[in-house]
Amino acid sequence: KAVMIIGPQYDLSDREMKLLHDFWDKQGRILLLLDPAAKTPKLRGFVDELGIKANDDRLMVFLRTGIQELALTRDVQARFLSDSPITKRLADVRTLFLGGTSSLTLEPDRVRAANIRLEPLIQAEKGWFAEKDYNTDDQVKLQADAKQSNVPLTIGATVEKGGSADQRVQVNSSRLVVVSNATFVQDNAITQDQQGLDFISGSVNWLLSREQLIGIAPKVSKPLTFSLNEEALRRLRWIVLVFIPLVPALIGTMVWWQRRV
Repeated sequence: KAVMIIGPQYDLSDREMKLLHDFWDKQGRILLLLDPAAKTPKLRGFVDELGIKANDDRLMVFLRTGIQELALTRDVQARFLSDSPITKRLADVRTLFLGGTSSLTLEPDRVRAANIRLEPLIQAEKGWFAEKDYNTDDQVKLQADAKQSNVPLTIGATVEKGGSADQRVQVNSSRLVVVSNATFVQDNAITQDQQGLDFISGSVNWLLSREQLIGIAPKVSKPLTFSLNEEALRRLRWIVLVFIPLVPALIGTMVWWQRRV
């Protein structure tokens, strides 16, 4: 069994946190997608106990829109890493995480004695920076902070307590997948990018110890669309209004002429 907590807007109660701890201690499996804007200190504390700190920041990037114009965006382009069985087949694939995303700090040394292993899954592309003062409009400060950022920023990771570091050895363990963005699984995001669906499918299979089923999910069906410019529309009007009616007229004329002859 697995518990899925997707973008919680409110923190869990003390009773719910106790149930979550008990579930984890009994080799529970948890998928946690955090909303950085939500105030969930108890959930964040639970993740922090396992060696992952959800930072109070937002990932941003300055994109050049002109010769001397820069635009600030909070949508994060990130890539999947190859070290985990979840993302092995998605290695170096890029996808877009819309909306707010915070960085995750992994502290494996702090939890190694408890037989807890951490593994990064997703990292932001080069150029994105983690801004702690994310509500400011001071462009000078933001650009200065962007220049100082040169470390990889993790936004998704796994936690495993117990088990074996050798993937070939199947041993029961507690497992957790945590991502600091919850909007990439919404309908509008999944229909645009297949990668998010593949990642969630792989995460669920890993949580349920079904590694052999991890793969690329079926493609999401999309309606076929095409666009026409003014010239194409003009030609289409000629075809519909002139040439198509002209064909039966020509056929009728030929039949009439043959009968006269």
